[in-house]
Amino acid sequence: MDLQTLWFAAVAVLWTGFLLLEGFDFGVAALLPVLGRRTADKHLMLRTIGPVWDGNEVWLITAAGAVFAAFPGWYATWLPALYLPFVLVLLGLIVRAVAFEWRHSSHDPRWDATWTRVITGGSLVAAAGVGAALAATTLGLPIDAAGTRVGGAFAGLGWSSLLGAAAVVGYSLVHGALFLALKTDGPVRLRARAFALRWSPLAALPLLVWAGLVQLRSGTALTGALWLVAALAVVVTWTRVRLDREGQAFAGWATVLLASAATLFGSAHPVVVPSTVDPAFDVTVAEAAVSDYTLTVMTWVAAVGLPVVLAYQAWTYWVFRRRLTAEPQSEPVAA
Repeated sequence: MDLQTLWFAAVAVLWTGFLLLEGFDFGVAALLPVLGRRTADKHLMLRTIGPVWDGNEVWLITAAGAVFAAFPGWYATWLPALYLPFVLVLLGLIVRAVAFEWRHSSHDPRWDATWTRVITGGSLVAAAGVGAALAATTLGLPIDAAGTRVGGAFAGLGWSSLLGAAAVVGYSLVHGALFLALKTDGPVRLRARAFALRWSPLAALPLLVWAGLVQLRSGTALTGALWLVAALAVVVTWTRVRLDREGQAFAGWATVLLASAATLFGSAHPVVVPSTVDPAFDVTVAEAAVSDYTLTVMTWVAAVGLPVVLAYQAWTYWVFRRRLTAEPQSEPVAA
């Protein structure tokens, strides 16, 4: 495998890791008004992602940084053409991070409720923005021979962006429900399991359609087999939830994303940004990559630093692996 293909695979892994880990963060936050019937339930849901949400966002920074460092031509075409969804992603992540910190600064119920809603809104906006940007990239952008967007600010946003937004939001909702079923006990666990059982087949549909469209355009027999694995994983997830096997259901739902992402990136290679204006204007890996010397230096740096980061994050999840329960509600003392 040449270095250009290796780094294309690395970028695919980083984006997949972000969607896999940050996906349940987004889902838990989005489900706060749905599964959090009481204030204590909402606090419990936020406690499940409290130790890990900020670490999960590092995957987004690393993924965007890898695109910038390894494929500047990809970066220069992609971000200017889709600056609107990326601005929404940044705003969603910023207000979400602020809300996580500020909601603890007062014990006023209205203050707590306000910032809890901000967490939900910011998570939904960020998830939809990431999905819109990735789908528009893999399904095509209106770019010319110079890699410049043709049209106005909304030219890159169409049905493909809506499909990607629905795919990431839908996947994250069920992912968050399965994470809550795995990490909590009591009423929240039961409601989360019921939500996943009811909505998992429908929530997976936009993601499967997205991957299927890219597969039909430029896929191979291998990527087609991966798409079938993703579809079968949806069935496995639903059956495992029905049998109250939360761990197996969570693994099955993770397989849905892993197989779908492998289908998307595997089918797209070697094109990193397809053009809807003319296929001759497609941006390929060879055109977008830096020199082999730069990729070699980056490979050695990643080989040293990446295992350390992965080990630290794995240790974090191990430390906070136990189930959580809601804090008991205080009862009025009889006179």
